[in-house]
Amino acid sequence: MTVESSIAFIVTIFLIGFIGSFISGMVGIGGSIIKYPMLLYIPPLFGLSAFSAHEVSGISAVQVFFATIGGVWAYRKGGYLNKTLILYMGVSILIGSFIGGYGSKLMTEGGINLVYGILALIAAIMMFVPKKEIDHIPFDQVKFNKWLAAFLALIVGIGAGIVGAAGAFLLVPIMLVVLKIPTRMTIASSLAITFISSIGATIGKITTGQVEYLPALIMVAASLLAAPLGAKAGQKIKTTFLQIILAGLILATAVKIWLDIL
Repeated sequence: MTVESSIAFIVTIFLIGFIGSFISGMVGIGGSIIKYPMLLYIPPLFGLSAFSAHEVSGISAVQVFFATIGGVWAYRKGGYLNKTLILYMGVSILIGSFIGGYGSKLMTEGGINLVYGILALIAAIMMFVPKKEIDHIPFDQVKFNKWLAAFLALIVGIGAGIVGAAGAFLLVPIMLVVLKIPTRMTIASSLAITFISSIGATIGKITTGQVEYLPALIMVAASLLAAPLGAKAGQKIKTTFLQIILAGLILATAVKIWLDIL
């Protein structure tokens, strides 16, 4: 690799990490739904070497771990974090993501992309389900089915662990549509749950040797800068607009992945 191509590589990876983490901090997802396709498709466009699906999922897992720390830190004040929700869904998703992250070693590239495509499609459909008025509920009066939340988080964790995502792109629609959690609480709490989930996925990927350390470090640096900025921006934007951005991102990713699979 020449000096020029090394610089181009570092800049490209940094920008992918920065843009993805800014959006993830803003809409409360770990950002894999955006960064997974960006890492897969953007480097080859600039004549840089392409990553395999295993490498991309490994880099994503490590990066999400740091992006979500930044996002949760920015949301820690204001009563946005629902601790009961985070505990029940966090523990379940951690178990699921470790199983998925470790088990992904046994899967083919096509298998990983197929799981990702199915998750993105389910999330996209759920984002367009009409939501009853949930945003006027005061944060201290939010109620939900704890065991349903735990069960759904376990399933999401297994699928998310396989693709190195932390599953928040599925958690967010589940929390909004099934559990009826207000948008801002969903965004903040899902970042905290995603952080817990990414611990399992990251350990699973590192122990099976699926992580490229240099690009992972560049992405981490970008996400620590960008995620808190995104979270600050997200607190100022109308909740309907945040839901539209999220739905659009999830739909676009689902379409792209399925075009590649089919």
